Amino acid sequence: MARQRVPEGPPAVPAVQKLRIRYAKRGRLRFSSTRDFQRALERAVRRAGVPMAYSAGFHPHPRISYANAAPTGTASEAEYVEIGVVERLDPERLRAALDEALPPGYDVLHVAEATTGALADALEGSLWRIELGGVTAEQVRDSIEAFLALPEVLVTRTFKKGPRTFDVREAVLDMAVIGDDETGGGAETVDAVPAGIDEQDDEHDDALDGSQVDRVSAADRGSCAILHMVVRHTTPAVRPDDVLTALRTAAALSPPSPPLVTRLAQGPLLDAPARVADPLATHQEAIGVHPVTRDTRAG
Repeated sequence: MARQRVPEGPPAVPAVQKLRIRYAKRGRLRFSSTRDFQRALERAVRRAGVPMAYSAGFHPHPRISYANAAPTGTASEAEYVEIGVVERLDPERLRAALDEALPPGYDVLHVAEATTGALADALEGSLWRIELGGVTAEQVRDSIEAFLALPEVLVTRTFKKGPRTFDVREAVLDMAVIGDDETGGGAETVDAVPAGIDEQDDEHDDALDGSQVDRVSAADRGSCAILHMVVRHTTPAVRPDDVLTALRTAAALSPPSPPLVTRLAQGPLLDAPARVADPLATHQEAIGVHPVTRDTRAG
């Protein structure tokens, strides 16, 4: 019987601290893949001199856990990753060091020490912002009402193992139009975040300002409606493009130009109305869609 090989050298040093990182994916980096970010982060922790914990075995890897990345082609203000380190670190100093080491467009927004439970378990839903060029708010509002009135909307998407059909409607907990081209001037840009959202949204408003996300004027794209929606994380995941497909097939909404999609938040879901809380907050302050036609099945 062959003897089992044992890796040479000292055993792996266990992690003494786990840190959860919220970062944004902005500008042209919305088109980067999850693997692109993984490579960038592994280079950044080396460049910043982060004392990473490593796995055991013949091919040790830094202890980094990725959770629910946004689809390629979408921007995000709320991507999360967890790392393990062998020395205790100050979260704010780590945030600054990683933000400096990562390419512009990958922006580290917040770092907090991990609490109990898995990070992925805390990411129950997402708040999405979708800018729809070439349609008015009234058109989108009518389509939303038709969509929400349906008990089920099936969409087919091709996966690695072939096509799969699943229900999109059940995952959509909340949906509202928050802006259109009636902004008081043909060349005025459409607001990214609606009035009435809690003070926590000031952070999102600053992050979405200027060139960091692809804000487009109404004059450049004609009529423009902005849709906010809260979507529960399911298996398979219901993506923004799945919801747009459902709105097209079930509610006759067909924007003439590609939408601009940004994830504003992801985390624990709160009910009545459906909102998304901050998974790194010590107390759950939520941001959500206001106002919105209530869905009796939500929650």
